[in-house]
Amino acid sequence: MVSITEAQPVAAAVAATRAKVADFEIELGERESPRTQWPKITLVTAVYNGAKYLEATIRSVVEQGYPNLEYIVVDDGSTDGSGEIIRKYERAVSCWIRQENQGLYAALNAGFARASGEIMGWLNSSDLLQVNGLFTVGSVFAWLREVEWITGRPTKISATGMTIDVLPVPRWSRRRFLAGANKHIQQESTFWRRSLWEKAGGYLDTDYRAEGDFALWVRFFRHARLHSVNALIGGYRLHEGALSSSNMERYNRNCDEIAGREVESLRGSERAALRAFRWISDAVKPIPKVRGLWQRAAMRNLYWMRGRDWPEMIEYGERGWELRR
Repeated sequence: MVSITEAQPVAAAVAATRAKVADFEIELGERESPRTQWPKITLVTAVYNGAKYLEATIRSVVEQGYPNLEYIVVDDGSTDGSGEIIRKYERAVSCWIRQENQGLYAALNAGFARASGEIMGWLNSSDLLQVNGLFTVGSVFAWLREVEWITGRPTKISATGMTIDVLPVPRWSRRRFLAGANKHIQQESTFWRRSLWEKAGGYLDTDYRAEGDFALWVRFFRHARLHSVNALIGGYRLHEGALSSSNMERYNRNCDEIAGREVESLRGSERAALRAFRWISDAVKPIPKVRGLWQRAAMRNLYWMRGRDWPEMIEYGERGWELRR
């Protein structure tokens, strides 16, 4: 049984953020942005027995004060009090859904099926948005109409909620991603346009426990370039119950299989080059010394080596967000 509660944002919360939004409007106007209004962002949080961190996750979203937010929370059959936390904040979210336990990606699909935003993303029930992360997302997409898909600086958050690591700005390309070099796109910092979601099929694959985001990125790469933003958007919380870290060997193996199938779907020299590179990577895995040398000499260089396949990076300049080589 699916129950849906619709609600308007809490009036007090809206009033408290008016001055903040006005400041952003002034800043945008001073930099002569082509923006006409804040784009509508749909953010989905799916939770299953995540009461320990869920309230902090919800607050990191609703306390942003972003003026055009559709926040959808899906309770995937929790039995630990997650539902009570959602009800506590039900007037601050746009929609919340309760359904029988069907898995993370089925729950996210249920949320996205009700999405109406121009910009889309999701935040897992233990992770956090960084301060003003949604304003960063909204302003980037408003300024740069040609950009379809972005990700911010990867950040790590401790179990107690502290930002404990801010990593270098990564660069992405489809070829390197499929080769296995640039594998880990931080989902918490990643947003995209609805048009890209629709071109990629408009769904997350429910056959996976933790690799559905990787499979989605593979499909996105068929249609768009991933632009890194030199800013903080979201953070991944390190904790014992983290989904993808619970069995990293299986996660990497499944991601490699997904990428391998995509490589086989390619044609000509691109497929031949990627197949050869991946074959060598697989061949050296059982040999520790050779594997280490290959990682240092090939994989790390492939990750950081500048190339024409890198899209422009998004950085904040004197006139606002800019695409820079």
